Amino acid sequence: MITKREKAVNAETFLDELTGGPLTLAETFMAIRKGEDWSQAEMGRRLGISRAHVCDIEKSRRLLSPDRAARFARVLGYAETQFVRLALQDQLRQLNLQMIVSVDAA
Repeated sequence: MITKREKAVNAETFLDELTGGPLTLAETFMAIRKGEDWSQAEMGRRLGISRAHVCDIEKSRRLLSPDRAARFARVLGYAETQFVRLALQDQLRQLNLQMIVSVDAA
């Protein structure tokens, strides 16, 4: 029997292969916005941030803190743990620390 964690790892591996590298919060953000057929301005309105801020997040010019990532996940209806994991992973990647983040809800 495949565990929930094994399924998550398999999904992450699949997404990494699909995107040509480790999935980032920026790519996730853009995929959600495009999947919903929202403009950057619409995404910003929903999250209470500017269009420029959305653009900066999508271009990885601005990284999200874990608490903001969790809040945005709640607003958009996605798993907080996934957004927080990606936010932390992006921060480690920016620092060139070769570590993998795992996040579980308490």
